[in-house]
Parts: sequence; C-alpha cells; structure tokens
Amino acid sequence: MQKVANFGVRIDGRLKAVLRWVQHLTGKSERGGGMEDEKRTKVALLACGSFNPITNMHLRMFELARDFLEDTGRYKVVKGIVSPVGDGYKKKGLIEAFHRVKMARLATENSEWITVDAWESSQPEWVETAKVIRHYYAKISAAEEAVDDVDTVKYAKKRRIEENYDESPSNNNTREATQLMLLCGADVLESFGIPNLWKQEDIAEIVGRFGLVCITRCGSEPYKFIHQSDMLWKHRKDIHVVPEWVSNDISATHVRRALRRGQSVRYLLPDGVLRYIREHQLYTAESEQKNVGLVLAPLQKYAGDNLD
Repeated sequence: MQKVANFGVRIDGRLKAVLRWVQHLTGKSERGGGMEDEKRTKVALLACGSFNPITNMHLRMFELARDFLEDTGRYKVVKGIVSPVGDGYKKKGLIEAFHRVKMARLATENSEWITVDAWESSQPEWVETAKVIRHYYAKISAAEEAVDDVDTVKYAKKRRIEENYDESPSNNNTREATQLMLLCGADVLESFGIPNLWKQEDIAEIVGRFGLVCITRCGSEPYKFIHQSDMLWKHRKDIHVVPEWVSNDISATHVRRALRRGQSVRYLLPDGVLRYIREHQLYTAESEQKNVGLVLAPLQKYAGDNLD
C-alpha cells in the first residue's frame, strides 16, 4: 500500500508540474489570464484611513473588492495599497503613525498583492485624500512609463535583428495605464455628506476621475445615499458598491475598547499585529485620550476656509 501511495504522489506531482508548464506557455493562471486579461482594465486599489489598528476586515475589503471587480469581466486588479493617515489628522485616540504603519506591514507581509506605503503617514501635516490619490496615481504612472521605456529599447533591438518583422497591432508595446480606485467602507461614502469634512471638488475628482469601490456594512444604505446626492448620482457609474454577504462588523473602535478592558481580540486582528500591540503595550486608557479636545484636521481647515 505504501508503494501505491508513493506512486500516486509522484503522479500527482508530475501532473502539477505539467499544469504549471502549460500555464507558463499560455500565460494563464488560476485567476484567469492570457489574452482575456489583456482586454481588461488594470486596477490598483488604494485604501486610506487611520488603521488604528488594522483589522482582518480591512484586509477582507481588498479581497471583496478584487472579486467583485474581476467578476464584471472588465477589470484586472493588480495591486492593493494601504495608506495610513498621518498624525496631523488629529483624530481622538490616534496612536503614532510609525506604529500603525508597522502593524499594517505585519498584517500584509504574506499578501502577494497588497502593500503598505508610508508616504501619507510621513507628511508633517494632514494631506487631503484627493492629493494622496494624485500622489499614488503619479507614482504608479511613473513606474509604468519606466517599464515602457525599458521595453521600448529591448523591442527596438529585437526589431533590428528580426528579418521578417510583422507590422501588426499585436507588436505594439504601449501599455494601457493602470486605473487607481479609492477603496472604502460605506461609512466613508456617507461621510461625504458631513459639512466641512470634504471639499465638493475633491469628491468630484475622487469619484469622477478615479472611481470608488465601496464595501457595504451592516445598517448602511449606500444606494440611498447615492440617490440623495446630486454629486454622487452624477458619477454613479464610477461608484462600485460591493455587498458583503457574510456580515462582519469588526471595527477598530471596538477592538481598541476591548484592548483597553483586557478582553481578547484574537481572530479579529492578524496574529502578528496582536503580538506587536502586546509587545509595545498599545491602546491603553491613556492612549485613547490622545487628541481629546482637538478639532479634526479637515473640519478645522475647511471650516476656516468657509469663514474667509
């Protein structure tokens, strides 16, 4: 029986090797590929927020958004970016940015496509979300242009040595630019209606120019909110509402409360994040009082602008 089992393992291993080789030749993978992927718009998902701390639900949002967009047949999600807000946001209980960035990196260290970028969190003052999106869009575009430049040089050399060059569209090395979309929960979408929290021109740019992927939460009514807002209704085709069928109401606020009270938060956070919190004794009654009495940065900025 042991020999039969070993024989089966060898056969299974060879079949997997053949499958990988076929995928290599055809350019296909488990999530689709080949010519079909070339026809889809490449998308990078950007999530901005406190991540105080990052939870499993934050990571789950990326997975839900990717499945939803790719199921439309129009998009291929190639990258996810976590961008923690800087300390200048002045939100109550917001611990230092370097801790939040470190925890986010621990949470995503095993992901093949989600990364953490510390640019926003390293800025001395709070940065408006629209500016953050512009920054990452420029960064992605610059990286793609650099790759295109390298490919163009290689392509020119190859063309010179090929005797029978076929002047066909398939030989065009120009890549279609990756589209950057803001990923958020329904609470962020509904916050567009809070006076002095967002500039109207920023909302128009975020939704109309880049696009929004909104994950529903228990009790939220994103479609109703979009219907009631003239601005969002105008750009409704650029808003992708993703239903979360498995209800999950994990929030960083609830996590911090449990931590302050010495209650378990295991399975709500990645294990590496929980270990980091314990090692550095984060989220205490004292830390929750940070920024108490201060006005949230956007409210302070935009309210002041409206008084001028």
